Amino acid sequence: MNDRELMDQEEIHSKVLRAGRRTYFFDVRSTKAGDYYLTITESKKFTHDDGSFHYKKHKIYLYKEDFAAFKENVDEMMNFIIDEKGEEVISERHQKDFKKEDSHNENNTTETENFTNVEFDDI
Repeated sequence: MNDRELMDQEEIHSKVLRAGRRTYFFDVRSTKAGDYYLTITESKKFTHDDGSFHYKKHKIYLYKEDFAAFKENVDEMMNFIIDEKGEEVISERHQKDFKKEDSHNENNTTETENFTNVEFDDI
């Protein structure tokens, strides 16, 4: 069996998710014993000043015995984010009118410097 046939045998099912400069690959593969596992690959494109580019890839191997715990943790984290921040994207990359919170006001003083220290004896 040549390398391509071996690779075809291992790759059972694939799905691609493009998300800006990142691409996520979800691949079902086969072990030597014939069982299946999931690989999730994040690929991010970096462009050099000369116009050339390269990709950085990070891969996670996920086996069936870890599916339930992995899914539970991902669901919990996603629900936490949605519950805390909602579904609206808050990002200068995604919103042209996004303004970063600045700890300094126009007079170049911090917000805490604008408060007057009041002692209870003063009231």
